[in-house]
Amino acid sequence: MSNQSNQKNQRNKNNRTTFQIIHGQVVTPIGIIMDGAVTVIDGIIRYVGSSSGAPTLNVDSATVIDAKGAYVLPGFIDIHVHGGMQEDFTDSTQDSLDTITRFHAGQGTTAMLATTMTTPRVVLDRVLEEVHIYKSKDMPYAQLEGIHLEGPFISPKWPGAQNPEHIVPPNKEWIDEWETKYPGLIKQVTFAPEREGAHDLIRYLRSKGIVAAAGHTDATYEEIMAAIEVGLHHSVHMFNAMTPLHHRKPGAAGAILSSPQISAEIIADGIHVHAAAISIIAKLKTAENFILITDAMSAAGLGDGEYMLGDLPVVVEGHVCTLKESPGTLAGSTLTMIRGFRYLVQQVGLSVEHASKMASGNPAKLLRIEPRTGSIETGKQADLLLVDQENLELQKVWIKGRLT
Repeated sequence: MSNQSNQKNQRNKNNRTTFQIIHGQVVTPIGIIMDGAVTVIDGIIRYVGSSSGAPTLNVDSATVIDAKGAYVLPGFIDIHVHGGMQEDFTDSTQDSLDTITRFHAGQGTTAMLATTMTTPRVVLDRVLEEVHIYKSKDMPYAQLEGIHLEGPFISPKWPGAQNPEHIVPPNKEWIDEWETKYPGLIKQVTFAPEREGAHDLIRYLRSKGIVAAAGHTDATYEEIMAAIEVGLHHSVHMFNAMTPLHHRKPGAAGAILSSPQISAEIIADGIHVHAAAISIIAKLKTAENFILITDAMSAAGLGDGEYMLGDLPVVVEGHVCTLKESPGTLAGSTLTMIRGFRYLVQQVGLSVEHASKMASGNPAKLLRIEPRTGSIETGKQADLLLVDQENLELQKVWIKGRLT
């Protein structure tokens, strides 16, 4: 058989969207089904239950996968990720979007938000246009659910790895213009809620169903609480680029930790936040409002060296990403969702169910896409992972029932 025929057969095999997984530990919203099965027909989950009760597939050449005790998890949803494999969402082209989504799909991410940086508006205009075009086509890899604007409405005092030259005050009119041109494309906006105009922006975002997120903020405890009163309901990369917790001055971190109305992201790489601190947050936040993210930059999937994050040069050494001109400033990460999930379980000590909810169910709920993805339930699209029980190594990834 020719190599071309082999490649065609492999594509046909991968495109089969009717299959059955048996003898797995199926992680569902109500617990783990031991010796469980999942039946997928035309990319949709049609059965979740015991292997002994699984229906017989009356489809020619339907694949049956013996999980041999491995975990069957819902696909990961990364709501804060900047790029990978040398590509950055800020420099979006149709090819670069393929590269980023292909890489992260191979790491267990089945859906994601294209996350931008603090850049001039003309750059953001172009990114929105490219992602809009990309979403109008059949996306072959991790699905871009929309865009996360991280900036440019942040605090000049807490730029982190964002370029302070491009920071501007909160501007509701910009978001309204983009929302009018690309309805529903913007899913999350990160900004400093203490800045003038922020409360108007929060009200507007909530009216459009867009996630209003605090980040890169100099807000006091009182300012965060005031923003929560008008609709602030999310915060990015917990403890990083925000006023810290002090016992007499709780800051933004204290407000987020103490308020059940606001969800929190965590970069679980052992670099941005200590495992013990993650454990404390997991005890303080409810199981529904703590979310795993990667904050991955273009260096994800590659080795040590020099890269770009937006228009700022970054040095990567041993998975630690720092600004070249400010070596003490962390600049994104090289984390992947499967590594973050593994860290939560193996280093932080969370259960597989808890970590799965942080990586899948909670982000789906935040983005309001849980009716179709984020958990293993009948009627949902088959965004599934097969993960080794012993070492939590990723074995297989299905997106909309397609094996990647």
